[in-house]
Amino acid sequence: MVAQFLQKLTYEEVQTTVKELFDFAEKCKSLKLHESPLECSYQLMTIFLEHICNNQGMVDEHVFSDCCNINNTVRLKCFLLYRKDDAGHSDIFQILNPEHICEVDKENQASVKEKYIYETSRKHPFLYAPTILTMSACYETAVQSCCQEENKTECFQIKLEPIRKYIREMSLRHHHLCEIGIKFNHKVAKSVELVLLTKKQLRANFSEIAKLAVDTKNLHQTCCEGNAIACAFGRSQLMNDICSKQAILSSKIISCCTLPVPFRGECIINSENDDKPDLSSLQLSRFTEDRFVCKQFTDKQDDFLQEFLYEYARRHSELALPVILRVASLYQNLLGKCCKIEDPSQCYSHGKEMFQGMVSESHERVKNNCDLHEKLGANNFHDRLIVLYTKKAPQLSAQELITFTKSMAAATTRCCSLSDEQQFVCMEDAAKLILGVLCRRHDAEPINVGVGHCCDDSYAFRKPCFDDLQVDGTYISPPLPCDQIISLKENLCKAQEEEFQMEKQKLLSNIVKQKPHATEMQLQSITVDFTHLVKKCCRAEKSEMCFQEEESKLIEKCQSLLGGKLCQKMSTQDLC
Repeated sequence: MVAQFLQKLTYEEVQTTVKELFDFAEKCKSLKLHESPLECSYQLMTIFLEHICNNQGMVDEHVFSDCCNINNTVRLKCFLLYRKDDAGHSDIFQILNPEHICEVDKENQASVKEKYIYETSRKHPFLYAPTILTMSACYETAVQSCCQEENKTECFQIKLEPIRKYIREMSLRHHHLCEIGIKFNHKVAKSVELVLLTKKQLRANFSEIAKLAVDTKNLHQTCCEGNAIACAFGRSQLMNDICSKQAILSSKIISCCTLPVPFRGECIINSENDDKPDLSSLQLSRFTEDRFVCKQFTDKQDDFLQEFLYEYARRHSELALPVILRVASLYQNLLGKCCKIEDPSQCYSHGKEMFQGMVSESHERVKNNCDLHEKLGANNFHDRLIVLYTKKAPQLSAQELITFTKSMAAATTRCCSLSDEQQFVCMEDAAKLILGVLCRRHDAEPINVGVGHCCDDSYAFRKPCFDDLQVDGTYISPPLPCDQIISLKENLCKAQEEEFQMEKQKLLSNIVKQKPHATEMQLQSITVDFTHLVKKCCRAEKSEMCFQEEESKLIEKCQSLLGGKLCQKMSTQDLC
């Protein structure tokens, strides 16, 4: 908790702060029966924030003065705004060499584990505390195992890579869930949990799933507020509750419930979806054919829509979360329209075909994406994404656009290699997380109205909204020096393929910013010429001189091809 809030503190400074808070935290372990450990942990959070505000050094270093000048009810929200993902901290797996890790572990195993928790917490401030504790135990086991091996370096690389990958993925998912809770109302957050729980526990009845959805949503809120102790208590209580009902919830969590804390929680969260029960006798038609649909919708709209979501999700567990939410949104809008007219049943009886149409449209978008990826190949597909998203969000720097689209391109490569059904779920799941990152970037520093609309209007329809987003016509690119449009240096000859692709994509992005209506053929011609130029100059005896000469020629050709000036030379006497 301390490291996640105070990311700039050294390990020793965090230890000192923890010791100062430890006495109160210990009281939470020895409460009387009528006292709540959760309530105790909330008091600890208040004391922790007060402790920060009473330490002028901490306040100054972390620029917390504005938070400390407001009362306790709003103070926590203010502090949460300062948490930054990957805030310039080196990866825990690169901090110490294996020999040193083993030497320290031999002397003090607790020290190695605590240092790992510290580094992971400050690097991933949105990662829930129970997950950090579980992974620290996995890390400890890996260290003890590898320190017995002759080739320690290779062992660490093999055993720690899955841990690193899992932490990054779960950190992204936890941050995404926190964003949903903050940006959208509690109904959306509850709907998300209801769908996820229904897909995983297909045999459970609606009342059990609805209760679990509320409990899980509330737990996410607690964990997102950074209260590590309350988050750990809450997770433990929720998992105990799930395990006490495993017979009526899911057959896939039996082995998980035999595990000790904290492994039990991670195991249940990552368990497979339960086997699909026979639902043939329970038709979904009551939501589109029953003549009392509008009465149920009008009397208890939220409960009725939640039940529809549950029934649709358990019959279509193969669909991705956003797609199921789109169908539910479509159904709500349909009833909102139909229940106002004279013959509503005739109106909403077309619901089933409309649901299928929504699913087919979403499926078609993914299929077209995968077809294009197969046709263009990985690198050219990434180039296409660069062009598309530079048009949608030209306010982003070329480097930001490359990083963002790289994630999308990698997800497409991974998902499109799967079967049709799997690639559909994979792409939708990846897109919701990647677009979540873009939306958090927009929240931090607004990009443009179009991006803002897609981020804020509807969680379910984010992906289709971004897919359909066109050129930002309000953007006027500032004049760029030519060396920012294209900068060819001799070190390109020694660059790895990834570095070469990055330089090409920077050129592509900068040109699209200047000329957003350039055709695909024109842009393709430019990238081909760029590739040819680099190969030519890297073979030349005097590469640097070749690059200087050919760079100007390429810019002139670009201007001739696209019409108009692309950039401004550093010299004020001559415009290129």
